[in-house]
Amino acid sequence: MKVGAVIITMGNRPEELRALLDSVAKQDGDRVQVVVVGNGSPVPDVPEGVRTIELPENLGIPGGRNVGIEAFGPSGRDVDVLLFLDDDGLLARHDTADLCREAFEADPKLGIISFRIADPETGITQRRHVPRLRASDPMRSSRVTTFLGGANAVRTQVLAEVGGLPDAFFYAHEETDLAWRALDAGWMIDYRSDMVLYHPTTAPSRHAVYHRMVARNRVWLARRNLPAPLVPVYLGVWMLLTLLRRPSGAALKAWFGGFREGWTTSCGPRRPMKWRTVWRLTRLGRPPVI
Repeated sequence: MKVGAVIITMGNRPEELRALLDSVAKQDGDRVQVVVVGNGSPVPDVPEGVRTIELPENLGIPGGRNVGIEAFGPSGRDVDVLLFLDDDGLLARHDTADLCREAFEADPKLGIISFRIADPETGITQRRHVPRLRASDPMRSSRVTTFLGGANAVRTQVLAEVGGLPDAFFYAHEETDLAWRALDAGWMIDYRSDMVLYHPTTAPSRHAVYHRMVARNRVWLARRNLPAPLVPVYLGVWMLLTLLRRPSGAALKAWFGGFREGWTTSCGPRRPMKWRTVWRLTRLGRPPVI
């Protein structure tokens, strides 16, 4: 299977980007083709053979990654699998690309693989980086219902069938939107603890737009993908969870502003998942109400 990699960068981590590219170049098997997208910024110097695209403006995470996908032909069809990697990450092993090839070849219905993210110094995997509710054991691989945006592999046939990431989301929940569409089309998603991306431990709230976009995109996600009776249940549960976490007054104000924005702005095309997909998500351990 032909493997490509899409990396988006703001151009502000040149050393980390070079280390990531070196780790991709060291992968066993056939060479992984790489495209680096400068998301509204110039691309730092990269090794020979790495393609670059410099966008005149920041299109956000999903928009930048979609540009990278199309660099491999419509829906990435020039390759069979695309890796999506954060520019400050590092592939921990030399056999990750081969493990992806083996997994996709062994399971024709496997559409997406979510890697394990580990801190390079401590080896610890944050609970939020295990894409399931029962996240206490990050070393347990399993079927899951979503995936990690900066550490994953996607079969390009999935992108051709269900489309790419939702550009308008800009940041937050775009992976779950794609995951739900893929699951609704009959694909499966695996979390693999043996496919590791080293990444420094960070808090998602470091982004200034975090609280607003998390809330707005949560509403968009529900409006786009859930059967109508589940929309208020899903959003009600998340509102309660947000309040129980006792965010600061400023964070809560931004969250409710985003929540309101999610209802008053276009979420894009609505394609509610089938009820059998709801049941499938439930059997996988994460019903689409949480």
